[in-house]
Amino acid sequence: MFVRHLAAATLLAAALSVAPPAAATPAVAAAPGDVISARAVSAPGFFYAKVWTITYQSTSATGAPITVSGTVIVPRGANASTPVVGYAPGTHGLGDQCAPSRHLEAGDETEGLLIHQYATRGFAVALTDYEGIGTPGEHTYMAGRSEGNATLDAVRAALRLPGTGLSANTKVAIVGYSQGGHAAGWAAQLAPTYAPQLNIAAYAVGAPPADLKVVAEHNDGGDNAGLVLAAGYGLDITYPELDITPFLNDTGREAITDIRDDCTDELQTKYSGRSMADYTTEDVLSRPEWSARVDEQKLGGTTPRVPVLLYHSNGDEILPVQVSVALRSAWCAGGGNVTFQRTNTGPHFVTAAVMSPSVTSWVADRLAGRATTGNC
Repeated sequence: MFVRHLAAATLLAAALSVAPPAAATPAVAAAPGDVISARAVSAPGFFYAKVWTITYQSTSATGAPITVSGTVIVPRGANASTPVVGYAPGTHGLGDQCAPSRHLEAGDETEGLLIHQYATRGFAVALTDYEGIGTPGEHTYMAGRSEGNATLDAVRAALRLPGTGLSANTKVAIVGYSQGGHAAGWAAQLAPTYAPQLNIAAYAVGAPPADLKVVAEHNDGGDNAGLVLAAGYGLDITYPELDITPFLNDTGREAITDIRDDCTDELQTKYSGRSMADYTTEDVLSRPEWSARVDEQKLGGTTPRVPVLLYHSNGDEILPVQVSVALRSAWCAGGGNVTFQRTNTGPHFVTAAVMSPSVTSWVADRLAGRATTGNC
């Protein structure tokens, strides 16, 4: 649930790419990670790279084939040894206009500086918009399997995209913060079975909403209550057996109708200070079908097979640090190679910016083959 207030992230978005836009190049998709279309774009700030907006095939949380959009950034001069960073963005909202790919092309992407941290080191970056943002359908916000699949498939799509010079065997790292941390964590758990051919060397998982029940209780009635409502909407449209409508009052029905195209700033301003009880006729999370599906989004059930950097600030006002404390315990108990950094870097969005240089360096060390033993 990354709060899109990183104004510093636009500092590097000053120069225009010299690569001219090109026409879309459609292809027939047959498997997860196959490129469906690709369009070269002039993305402000990325003058040192070639940039494509793409659509690619992925898999929904329920196993259905879906089309997802995203962005591929490849520094000029990339070759078969150039690593790829799969970048899972934080919360941008639910509407198509919120898609990170659209903001990167426009030059106002608030995670731009974080992305540059990887691209300016010479790494290619494959960024997903997630299911239902920028493509037909609704955004399955907080559906872990969909997020993880979309993140892994963005990397596969980058490796299959013509004209990049990348190799299918190159080293890969998966990174993300907030919603992106949830996606990166799910990618870590799913990769051995869903994308075993990827040569993944590391994961960086920042402030993940690893337990949605804890996160919902923490934010109910607070400044970020809109993110809880958005998560309820996302899971409702993800799973056919869930139907929140019978448990909504008039205010709730109005909110659910309105929320589907809101971006993060709107989610915060419209619903700040509201409780879920303001919208519902009963506690939906106490219902067995809802409780079970919410529990399915919890991280920790499967241990990643490669090194993980897990970091979270004690001062995080949106995502309580205890969810990462519990996640660290679960992954360590499973024999994981986990480096856990419980920081004092302040509020949620500040931590993303402050930690970015050290996180990028940790990832770069893993991509360079330097070993780490973690601190389990």
